[in-house]
Amino acid sequence: MKKRRVESIRWHDGRLLLLDQRDLPTAENWVEMPGIEAIHGAISDLLIRGAPAIGIAAAYGCVLAAAHRVADTSAWHGDLDRLIEARPTAVNLRWAIERMRATVADGSTPGAALADLERAACKIHSDDLAANQEMARAGASYLAPGSRVLTHCNTGSLATAGVGTALGVIVRAWHEGRLKSVHACETRPWLQGLRLTAWELAREQVPCNMLVESAAASLLQAREIDWVITGADRIAANGDVANKIGTLMLAVLARHFGARMMVVAPRSTVDPDTADGRQIQIEHRPADEIWSSAGIAGGLPGIGAFNPVFDVTPARLIDLIVTEGGVLRPPYEQAISGLFGAL
Repeated sequence: MKKRRVESIRWHDGRLLLLDQRDLPTAENWVEMPGIEAIHGAISDLLIRGAPAIGIAAAYGCVLAAAHRVADTSAWHGDLDRLIEARPTAVNLRWAIERMRATVADGSTPGAALADLERAACKIHSDDLAANQEMARAGASYLAPGSRVLTHCNTGSLATAGVGTALGVIVRAWHEGRLKSVHACETRPWLQGLRLTAWELAREQVPCNMLVESAAASLLQAREIDWVITGADRIAANGDVANKIGTLMLAVLARHFGARMMVVAPRSTVDPDTADGRQIQIEHRPADEIWSSAGIAGGLPGIGAFNPVFDVTPARLIDLIVTEGGVLRPPYEQAISGLFGAL
């Protein structure tokens, strides 16, 4: 497989730099994060996005916070609590922060544990890179030569530490000669597909056709897609998947028109403490994001907006969940229990 050409997170000598994804594809601007408040803003304002990536950024944020709260353990924990609130749906954010929190032993101070915290954050980063490679290998192996795939949102190197989740599978499958065609939804209102996925695939030399979400039904009806492949922001214990808004629509269409549905996500995205999708808190964002995507500042008088960031796809519509710990199949309750029981 060709060397990846995209990264979004850099950590060196105690400095964290993030690629500003709001400026892509027209400009590649790296922004230094001086502390945890800046990282909170970067996550909430979508400077960085993608469940694994925001978890990694948050882990480094815990290190930066410790450097500023050397002896104030209570204030450090308060910083971490506020960072968890930056985006509520993606479980990787809380998972990474709680893992960092556990690094500081009882009675210790953030300053005394600074070196341990940095090692823990770097391990979260490197583990995700390795997990990406394993998921790409495992997921690609399920795609027969000549497969035609459709993906949604952005799930590549911009959203992770490595080659990506769903997009990592697609890139690897293309370079292995398994794919006939790749289609990607533009993903409104932030256009992560049009701005980010297309940019990544161009860099990876993977040809792709973009489409508006409303064209997906026609594409699937024409039997032009064999697999819908997406990532996930949280996977409940029963296999229900919270992912970018529009994923549910694609899963329903795939089942109706005979395509298969693959979800690709690391184990850190699986939340065994959430019984099913009804318990997942869905983030809603400001109406201005919809209006601004059409170049309309401030909206129109008396007109509101419905702007959920995620929807929940029932487990019964998903054929495979690919993790670095194995490929899960229905019934997902047993498969997910087995995944964590093996840890």
